[in-house]
Amino acid sequence: MSESSDELTKEIVGLFAAVNRRYAQESETAAATHDLTPLHAKALLAVEVPLPMRRIAERLHTEPSNVTVIIDRLESRGLVERRPDPGDRRVKLVAATTAGRTVTADLRARMPFASAPLDRLSTPQRESLRELLQLMLDI
Repeated sequence: MSESSDELTKEIVGLFAAVNRRYAQESETAAATHDLTPLHAKALLAVEVPLPMRRIAERLHTEPSNVTVIIDRLESRGLVERRPDPGDRRVKLVAATTAGRTVTADLRARMPFASAPLDRLSTPQRESLRELLQLMLDI
C-alpha cells in the first residue's frame, strides 16, 4: 500500500469517526433534555408507528430481551403503551402515547443531523454509499 493511499484510508476512517461523533453528541444532548439515554430516545422514535417488540429490537440492533427493559422504563414515564395487535392478538405492539409523541417531536427538532444524516446526499449518492459500505462489510 502506498503512503498516499494509507493517508487516504486514515482520512476516510477519521471522517467515519467524525460522523459518528456528531451523531452521538447530538443524540445524547437531545435525549438528556428529556432525562433519556440515547438508546431510550431511539426506541421512542422507533415507536411513533406502533411496532412489535421484535421489530424494535431490529431497529435498535439489540436482543428482544434488552428491549423489554427499555420499553418498561418508557412506559413507566407514560411515553409509550403496550396494546394488542389487531391482526394477531397474541402480539403486543408498543406505541408512543400523546406525551411520547410530544417528546419525539422535540427530539427530532433538537437532532437535525442525527434525524437525517444523509439529507445532503442525492438518491444515487446514497445508493453508492450503501454499496460501498456493504462491500466493506462483506470482507
